[in-house]
Formats: sequence, structure tokens, C-alpha cells
Amino acid sequence: MTTITVIGAGSASFGENTLSALLRSKKLKGSTLRLVDRNAQSLDIVHRLANRLNKEWNSSFNITAHTNHKDALDGTDFVVSAIEVGPREELWKADFDIPIKYGVRQPYAENGGPGGFAHTARNAMPVLSIVRDMEQACPDAWFINFTNPMVRICDLVNRHSKIKAVGLCHQIFIGYCFVGMVLAEELGIEVPKGITGMQADMVEHDLRDHVVHQTLPLVDLRAAGTNHFTWILSLRDKRTGEDLYPRFRERFKAYDPAFEPLTREVFNAFELFPVPGDTHLCEYLPWLSDPVTKPWEKFNIRLYDWDERATLRDVSLDRLNDMAEGTVAIDGLLNTDSEGALEMIENIAYAGSHYHLAANLPNVGQIANLPLGSTVETPVHVDGAGIHPVHVGALPEAVAELCRRELMVAQLSVDAAVEGSYEKALQCLLLDPVITDMHVAKTTLDDYLMAYKDHLPQFHR
Repeated sequence: MTTITVIGAGSASFGENTLSALLRSKKLKGSTLRLVDRNAQSLDIVHRLANRLNKEWNSSFNITAHTNHKDALDGTDFVVSAIEVGPREELWKADFDIPIKYGVRQPYAENGGPGGFAHTARNAMPVLSIVRDMEQACPDAWFINFTNPMVRICDLVNRHSKIKAVGLCHQIFIGYCFVGMVLAEELGIEVPKGITGMQADMVEHDLRDHVVHQTLPLVDLRAAGTNHFTWILSLRDKRTGEDLYPRFRERFKAYDPAFEPLTREVFNAFELFPVPGDTHLCEYLPWLSDPVTKPWEKFNIRLYDWDERATLRDVSLDRLNDMAEGTVAIDGLLNTDSEGALEMIENIAYAGSHYHLAANLPNVGQIANLPLGSTVETPVHVDGAGIHPVHVGALPEAVAELCRRELMVAQLSVDAAVEGSYEKALQCLLLDPVITDMHVAKTTLDDYLMAYKDHLPQFHR
């Protein structure tokens, strides 16, 4: 039977979705599931919930819990990782606030911009520790990554270890939501009222999902690029084979101009539709941070609500605890989505055949004009021999240049974190499109390294 180790299993949302999807699997029945989280309290909640699901669903899993990943790696076949150095929201808010002292108002500060460097640097060494231990305990295992910044964490594993890694992200479904809303009349899709944009808003999440679930069976959308920065290459009607891109282009131009205005401007300028929505797209572009013109106001770039998310995290854990205790029903877990982890594990372990819409792998030519070895996102085929990228050819050169710059920034941030190199960290910020002043890059970096001294000891040897 397959052995699966889930690291970061105590995550209030990720743990619930992934574990319930794995435990529902008929193919994985009787497998071994090892749950890992440094937070013993969260781990206990998820462990008890997993035991309840295992019993009531007759899954026959062997389930263990561990506070140290080293105790859960020996002989494992798949390591699913969603670790995050915490406190998540508090650190993210600091990533955003520190550069403001120097006039740099980042668009979002999670995956790009100076905040992308800080986020990468904090998560890099814990992830590297995991894969280094995998090299000894389970060298043939797949590392399935959900930790952000996705491109940078996958690049870390791919270039600084011998472990096979794939990065999974659900952002491709935002592309399907765009298509479903814009072509609702042609496709016969019911669009609920209340969708104001593609931002990370919990209230609107279910509304967008309603559109996505209707659109997926009707449309073949092929996108490629880098994570949170992919572009729709083709768009076809699954029933007729019709090319929907011309109609989508025409209808989007006539769509509400206040809806995702940054996406609209980029689509018009580069003639290729960017998938992720404004609040992710903005992180990788050089036109969103000017303190004089304040473009974030023009484009209504909404910040992540850190306080709300921290509160929701606590509420979610309380709900999971109630489910673990048996005082709340588990019926709602019958339709959860593992965001691709289940599909990877089932089809590799049992020699299946699966086409996955988007996954992050080293570039071996699947995107012809992006650097070889860099982490890119394309569709993939999954079978018993592994995960194979779909070759999509070349991106338009202007789009490829935007992606190339981000890939170089990503590699510099990774190498800086691994080596503790101040020079490479500074180069990372100087090349980042959010930074426009050399002195600001240096003072921002100095402040980050002092603020996160306990998290980044490699820079203070």
C-alpha cells in the first residue's frame, strides 16, 4: 500500500480538504497516512478528525501523528507539504508595512515584490531541511508542494536537492470563472449576483466556485507561464471544438470596465489574457507601486485582510475540533477537493492516466522561450511513470520577458536564502519590478533582515 506523509497537516483549510479527499479514495484504501505538524494542538485536532473519517468511511488507513517530520519520512512514497513559518498573517502584514517607511507601497506582498523575498527566505530553510531528510529516508518519493511563493519554493527543491517536486495551485480556476462569467449567455451558465472580483474574499469564494463548476465541463482552457502569472493560450468549446477566444475577447471588451480593471489593461496591451486576477497579477508588474500616481487606487487593488483571516483560522480549527469530537456532522467533507494532491498520488501509485490543468515543474522545454530548469506552470499528464509536462511552445516574446524577469528574481531570492548571501538578496530586490530606487532596496533589505533575525539566522553568521 502507498505511504503518504502530510506536513503542515494542522492547517485549518488545507488539512481538512486534503485529508478528507485522501480518506475518501477507493484506490488508496488501506494505505498509511502520516500527519506532521509542529503545532501539537492543531495536529491533535486533525489527527482525531482523520481517525473519525477513517472509521466512519471504512477507509482502513493506518494513521499516525508526528510533531517532527523526520519521524514520518522513512519509506514514504509521497510527501505533501503546506508548511508556513508563522504567525502567518502577522508576518505577512509586516512584509507589507516595512517598505512603506521608504515610500514603497507593494501591491500584495505575498509572492512578488520585497515581500516575496521575505516570504521566500523564511520558508526556504524549513523546506530545505525536509527535502534533505527525504534524500536519506525516501529518496524516490515525490514532494508535492502547496507552500507559497510557489515558484520559489519549487525552484528551491528542484535546484538545491535531488528530490522530485511538483507544485500545485488552484488559481487556474479563476481563468474558468472569467470565461464562464463573460461567455455566460453563449455557454448557458448561471452567474450568481455578488461577484465583484477575483480577490481572496471568502464571501465570494463559493459564488465563483458555482461558475467554475458549470464552466469546466464545457470549456477546454489551456494556460501557461509561471505560477499566479499564467496566460490563456487557447480556449475551445469541448462540445464543438469551436475556438472561443475571439468571442471571449470581444465580449470582455464590452464587459463591465470596473470588473478586474488591471486584467483588462494587461489583456489589451499584450493581447493574451492573464489568468490569475488583479490581486495576484499585480505582484509581478512594474506599474502598480508609484507613490505619486497611486495606481493601486485606480485599479482598486484590495489588500488581504490579515486580521479577518487570522480570526477565520481560529474559527475553522474550532469547527474541525467539533467534527473530531463528533458533535458536528462530517457530510460537508464528502465533496472536498485536494487541489490536485489526490490526482497525483493515485495516478502515480496505481499507474493511472490523468490530465491535470496546471502544475509547476522544471522547464525542460515545455515553454520554449523561458529558461531551461526554471519552474514553470503548464498542463501535465500523470501516470505510473510520473508527471509529464505538456509542451505548449513559445509565449509571445513580450509576455515571456515579463515571466523571465520574475524567474530570475525568484532564483536570486532562493540562492540568497540558501547561501545567506546579502549580495544576492540585494540583487533580488534591485531586479524586482516593485523597486525603483537603489537606496530603498538596500534599506528595505536591512530592515527585513533585522526584523526577521530569528527567522533568518543564515544572514547573521
